[in-house]
Amino acid sequence: MTEDRTATPEQPGSQWYDNEAGPLVRPYAMTGGRTKPGPTGVRFDLIALVTLDAGAPEVGDDIALGPEHRALVELCRIETQSVAELGAGTDLPVGVVRVLLGDLLELGCVTVSRPVPPAQLPDERILREVIDGLRAL
Repeated sequence: MTEDRTATPEQPGSQWYDNEAGPLVRPYAMTGGRTKPGPTGVRFDLIALVTLDAGAPEVGDDIALGPEHRALVELCRIETQSVAELGAGTDLPVGVVRVLLGDLLELGCVTVSRPVPPAQLPDERILREVIDGLRAL
C-alpha cells in the first residue's frame, strides 16, 4: 500500500504540504529562530530602500549565506528595492526578510536608506507655491 504524502491538518503528527510546492519550510528555520534583525536591533520599514553596497564582498562560498540571503542579494544586484518588494520577489514573509537583511547589513553587503519621517518633509502648501511660481515664469 502506498503512503499518502498529502496529509490533511486533521491527521495528527503528519507532515502536510502543497503537492506543487514540496515540503513546507517554517520561517524560523530560515532565520535560525531569530525574530529581530541582528544584534544591533535595526528595524527595517516596509518602504526602506535596500541597495547592494558597491564595496560589498563577493557573495561566494567563502561567506556562509543561505539560499534566501543569496536571493535577496541577487534582487538587489538588479536594482534598488524596498523591503516590501524584496519580500514579494523572494516570496518570503516580511519578518523573515527583515532578519535576513539584518545579516546582510552586518556583513556589509547592503546599505539601507530609511524613509524621511513625515515631520521632516516640506509643507505641501510651500511646494504648491513653488510650482505655481515656476508655472508663472
